[in-house]
Amino acid sequence: MRIGVLTGGGDCPGLNAVIRAIVRKGVPQYQYEFVGFRDGWRGPLEGLTKELDIPAVRGILPRGGTILGSSRTNPFAIDDGVERIRATLMNLGVRALVAIGGEDTLGVAAKLHELGVHVVGVPKTIDNDLSGTDYTFGFDTAVGIATEAIDRLHTTAESHHRALIVEVMGRHAGWIALHSGMASGANVILIPEIPFDIDKVCQYVESRFRTQYAPIIVVAEGATPRDGTMELAAGEKDAFGHVRLGGIGESIAHEIERRTGKEARTTVLGHVQRGGTPSSRDRWLATRFGLHAIDAVHDEAWGQMVALRGTDVVRVPLSDATENLKTVDPALYAEAEIFFG
Repeated sequence: MRIGVLTGGGDCPGLNAVIRAIVRKGVPQYQYEFVGFRDGWRGPLEGLTKELDIPAVRGILPRGGTILGSSRTNPFAIDDGVERIRATLMNLGVRALVAIGGEDTLGVAAKLHELGVHVVGVPKTIDNDLSGTDYTFGFDTAVGIATEAIDRLHTTAESHHRALIVEVMGRHAGWIALHSGMASGANVILIPEIPFDIDKVCQYVESRFRTQYAPIIVVAEGATPRDGTMELAAGEKDAFGHVRLGGIGESIAHEIERRTGKEARTTVLGHVQRGGTPSSRDRWLATRFGLHAIDAVHDEAWGQMVALRGTDVVRVPLSDATENLKTVDPALYAEAEIFFG
């Protein structure tokens, strides 16, 4: 039996570990053949493939990115997109797909399952915002990179007596900002779940300077001010209708300088957070997800996603996993607020 594998959405540390585990178990144990689809859903749309056998996955465990490539292609936004995918799978003799991705990629997988395509999902996002799973691989690496960067910025902030704003990823959920901010001793953490008051932020900045220390502010890219407290510019939308984010850190720096007279600078970590080699925990989790995903294929558990619950890998419906995003509990944010200022 031939199985297709694809990786969609933003690249993420650990993707190659999933691919490797799927092939390393699927070939000898189930005698499956694998075809990799290149560049996310564009692969089955356009018939872009890559050979996936055991030699092809040797040495990829510690590599970042994905050997299959990725994209944000949405087949449901393309005329006859679903029919083209069906035709590709039929022509290649592919009986089932393993889709590795986040909210958008797995949302497409869930819709395709409802239309009769055999799909199993693997959750992937550095934002850790997919419901149905306690953690996603890539998150641990992103938090580690952000924490190290903030640690380094503390010293330059103190040396120049300026406020430093660190913008991290997190469109709808502030998990990276919360974890890295608490781990690195940030003085303010701003997340999408709780709109911020720029006046309060400036009060924290001035309080920090009064103690002869320079403030560090960690802000998720999707953080927004309370209505009427600060203006933000709108951005362009992608194929899934998401506004392209970026710039909140610079806007906050400008407001801090204008309102307090203190010098402020912004560091945007951006794609650095999801590039490079995955952490040991992400390699472990991604490998386990791959092993359980190919078991789900063997059991014909179509429309299911593998997920981490405690220390166990379980199966949950794709529809449940993508229906709602997992956001930061206000009680967890309240714990971080103890250290603000």
